[in-house]
Order: sequence, then structure tokens, then C-alpha cells
Amino acid sequence: MREYQDSETNSSVDGSAKTALVTGAGSGIGAATARELARAGMQVVVSDINLESAELVAAELPHARAVQMDVTSLESIRQGLESIARLDVLVNNAGIGLVGDIEHTSLSDFERVMQVNVTSVFLVTQLALGLLVASRGSIVNIASVAGLVGIRQRFAYCASKGAVVAMTRQLAVEYPGKLRVNCICPGTIDSPFVAGYLAKYHAGEEEKVREELSARQPVGRLGRPEEVAALVRYLCSPEADFMHGSVLTIDGGWTAA
Repeated sequence: MREYQDSETNSSVDGSAKTALVTGAGSGIGAATARELARAGMQVVVSDINLESAELVAAELPHARAVQMDVTSLESIRQGLESIARLDVLVNNAGIGLVGDIEHTSLSDFERVMQVNVTSVFLVTQLALGLLVASRGSIVNIASVAGLVGIRQRFAYCASKGAVVAMTRQLAVEYPGKLRVNCICPGTIDSPFVAGYLAKYHAGEEEKVREELSARQPVGRLGRPEEVAALVRYLCSPEADFMHGSVLTIDGGWTAA
């Protein structure tokens, strides 16, 4: 476990501890990010649609609390933000996947993916914007390599993550000097997200498909949630102050091949 001693990293401009809100933080990359930011000295608001999962993560961390938040619901987001007096970091992490080409993607499934992966980033960011501008805060959007390259059988998912990349860049040019906005595009990460995909679409052959997913990255393995979380932490730190509108891959060489 790393120790962080730099008070600048842990504190906001007025000397108080920074506050971070992480969506979809009940498991996987979101949970790892909440832990990483807490280790960096931040007060973390662990939000998830599943309150019990959020509470379990928050219970591990100092100065953390859980908030139930359905990122597709304007009212739920408003309620979740009501108790946040200041906000220095927003990590838009909540998201879902979908397997299917355009011929086998229903309108309802497409709209659901866009609602969870795209509209949520719009809604949460819009409602939190005032707090973030007040603190010259940092936004980190979690997209995917699927937003940068085409992936077979991922029509809706690729479309949604491409939108997250585009929103990141637009916000960066709209608010320079007022807040920082960056985006992370992970490859395949060994997380409950992937475990759910394997159980749903490849029941009985999970290990075989897991090996295929590992081989898709030139390094020959899946990524770890903690690796993505460490990059989030860096992007929120003073060391990354010149990074604005950046789209960073962490994908084992996938997009380089």
C-alpha cells in the first residue's frame, strides 16, 4: 500500500481535504478508485445504484460515506449531491455493456446503454459543475478503448464510449482555467463487469473466453482495477495540472498493435 505525504495532493486550495465523488463505486474500477483516492487523503463519496455495495466500500475507508445514486435519474443525482458542500474531483465511472452488432441490437437496449453510459455523464457533470468550478476541480471520465477503435459485436457500447471521449474534449475546450477534464480508456479489466459478461454470454466456457480476452492485449493479460485507479489518482493530482482534454489508454498495448 502506498503512502502519500504531499499535502498539496491531499488538500484543496483552502487547505481542507479534497472531496471526490465516484459514480458506480460499489465494485470494480469504481471501488478501486474510491480506495485509491482515500489513500491519497481525499474524502470520498462512494455512490452506486446499489447502496449496500457502496456502504461496504465506504466502510473500508477513512472519511468516506456512501450515497445511493441512480445516474440515469435527475432526481436521484440531485439528492445525492445535496449533502456535498464542496467537490474537488468527479469520476464518472458508472456504466454498462452490451453485446451485439447493429442488426441484433434492439432500440430499447441501445437507448439503455446510451442512457447509462452517456446521458449519465451529462447529467452528473451538469449538476456538479457549479461545485467543480468553484474549487477549480478535476473531472475524470472512464470511457474505453471501445470509444477509440471498432470492436466486433459491440455496436452500442462503442457508440456510447465514443461519446464519452467526445464530451471530455468538448468540456476541456469550454472550461479551460476553470476546471480540468480528462478521460481514461481502459482495455479489458479483470473486474465484476467482465465476470458478468462471461457468465451471461459464455456460461460454461468462462476460462476459455477469459484466455482469449487476455490474448487480445499484447501483454497477454487482463488489466487490474487498481491500475486504472492509480491513473485516476494521478490525473486528479497537482502533478497533472497541465493535462487537460487528454484521452489516455491503459490497455496492455491493445490500441498500439
